[in-house]
Amino acid sequence: MTHRFLSPAAEEIKEAAQFYDFRVQGSGADFLEELDSAIQRILQFPKAWGLVSKQFRHCPLRQFPYTIIYTLPPSREILIVSVFHQSREPMTWNHNL
Repeated sequence: MTHRFLSPAAEEIKEAAQFYDFRVQGSGADFLEELDSAIQRILQFPKAWGLVSKQFRHCPLRQFPYTIIYTLPPSREILIVSVFHQSREPMTWNHNL
């Protein structure tokens, strides 16, 4: 199984990593490492996390207050539509679609 990001999700990731690096040097890399670990868990167990709508699931990061919103298209490629801060309105991720 593979994965890809919608371009708004890739931008959210970039902004988050830059924000953390600005606050504490090196913490942006920690964020990206945690994100990669969560994506690996999703790839191994794609249906392990709850649904936020009929076709989208969410997987929270363990060490950072971010959630990955993704879907499982028929192609068996995980599509990551958003990586958003949990303090945002819960359904703002659907603006990325």
